[in-house]
Amino acid sequence: MQVIFIKDLKGQGKKGEIKDVSDGYAMNFLIKRGYAIKKTEGSLNKLNKENEKNKEIDLEKRKEAEELKTKLEKITINFKVKTSNGKMFGSISTKQIKEELNKLGYIIDKKQIENQLINTLGTHIVKVTLYKDIVCNLKVHTEG
Repeated sequence: MQVIFIKDLKGQGKKGEIKDVSDGYAMNFLIKRGYAIKKTEGSLNKLNKENEKNKEIDLEKRKEAEELKTKLEKITINFKVKTSNGKMFGSISTKQIKEELNKLGYIIDKKQIENQLINTLGTHIVKVTLYKDIVCNLKVHTEG
């Protein structure tokens, strides 16, 4: 029996995938627990419509991320830090970078910022993942 997965199931299939499985497994586990539905003409049409909708959403998010990338790569975030003998006290965290971006009007999650320790003076490049494979190089400048 062919089924269409409507949820990800580790080791079996991902959402939207069509697989051939035994009748008993399909009826007693996959369909019963809501992981899959039986492949029919109607369910196949529904899957195709959903895929089209997801592609449109993906293109829209990708476009927004590209626009944000061009804006972020033009700016430099400056931090005034305490120093002693040319060395910096403490370090700049991803949380501090996120807060500075929020002050500038960019809503970026802390998890999107590559975790790296900035503990020296000067300009540093921090990678920010905006969407799947769209990565921005953000300039962070520290001065004493």
